[in-house]
Amino acid sequence: MKYLLLVSHGDFSKGLKSSLAMFASASMSSVIAVGLKPDESADTFGERFQKILKTLPKDSQFIVLADIIGGSPLTTVCNILNSHGKLNDGFVLGGMNFPMALSALLSKDTLDTDALKKKVLSEASSSIKAFAVHLDESPEDDI
Repeated sequence: MKYLLLVSHGDFSKGLKSSLAMFASASMSSVIAVGLKPDESADTFGERFQKILKTLPKDSQFIVLADIIGGSPLTTVCNILNSHGKLNDGFVLGGMNFPMALSALLSKDTLDTDALKKKVLSEASSSIKAFAVHLDESPEDDI
């Protein structure tokens, strides 16, 4: 099975997972959210992730989205996945946002790894835009 693994500092990944459920509730069994808790060591976080990993099928594959590349949560998760040979079939992206997570979730089982990575990166970058609010500045005549 291919899993979408959301990794973050704090509860960002859990909140993102909750929001994804509003759009793709049928696919949520393949989403895992892990976050480094405040005042938690990377070792303790790693032990928590190891316990989750042990519950999954041996042939599991992972699409990993993280809040920050190089942060302790992602580094810890990648080291553990690598020690189990689980980084070969998937990919890891940082700077996760809702559009990229939704795109990854909905497309992970239909696209090959390269096409999925390209689509998710495109969705992530194209979703960042300035929102222009156009206010009608004409006075209202309430009389």
